Amino acid sequence: MIRFLIVALLFYIGYRILISLTSAKHPPAKPAGNRDPGEETHRDPVCGIYVSEEAAVIGRHDGQRHYFCSMNCLEKYREQLDQSSPSEPR
Repeated sequence: MIRFLIVALLFYIGYRILISLTSAKHPPAKPAGNRDPGEETHRDPVCGIYVSEEAAVIGRHDGQRHYFCSMNCLEKYREQLDQSSPSEPR
């Protein structure tokens, strides 16, 4: 009975080794810092970080799209616009 268990265990280990050797290898995941050469990036007007279109928070001003790295930068940009715009006369 013990021989049967040992032989079964050896077959199972051999089977797992064969499966691991013959299975398709997956390419390693792309690190977050690297980008594709064809991927277009835009400079955040507030902090200056370059951000891809896919990961960007997009804001509009005067019909133009502006790309931001986060909602915080978008809000800071809007605050800067509010401060720089002339106040309405009373």
